[in-house]
Amino acid sequence: MKTTLATPDNHKKEWHLVDANGEVLGRLAVKIANILRGRNKAIYTPHSDAGDYVVVINAEKIELTGRKENNKRYMFYSGWMGGESYKSVAQMRQHKPEFIIEHAVKGMLPKNRLGRQMIKKLKIHSGTEHPYQAQKPKSIK
Repeated sequence: MKTTLATPDNHKKEWHLVDANGEVLGRLAVKIANILRGRNKAIYTPHSDAGDYVVVINAEKIELTGRKENNKRYMFYSGWMGGESYKSVAQMRQHKPEFIIEHAVKGMLPKNRLGRQMIKKLKIHSGTEHPYQAQKPKSIK
C-alpha cells in the first residue's frame, strides 16, 4: 500500500466562509486552523500546505468566556527600552477586532515558513461584507 502525500497537483484549494457572530474565540480558532492546515481533508500531510482559504466575517462579534474581555491582555513591544505596551481585548475590539482572531489562529499554526504561508490564506473582516464573493465561499458553522 502506497502512502499518498499532498502536492499542489493532487488537491484543489477551496474557499470557506465563517461567521464569527456569537462564537467562542478558542473553539472557532481551532476550526479555522484545521481548515488552513488541511486537517479536514483525507489527503492531509503535515509537511505540506494542503489547506483551504478561510474568510471570517463579523470579527467584532466574537465572544470570550469568563472575565477575559477585561483581564486578557496583548503585549506589544516597540524595540526600545520601556517600549512595552498592553491592550485588553475590549480595547482591541474597538481598535482592530480582526487582530483578536488572527492572533488566536496564528498561535495554532506551525512556527515556520509553512505556518507563515498558511496564515496568508486567512481573510478576516469586521462586518458582514467581504470582497471574496467571486470565489463562492462555502458557509461553515
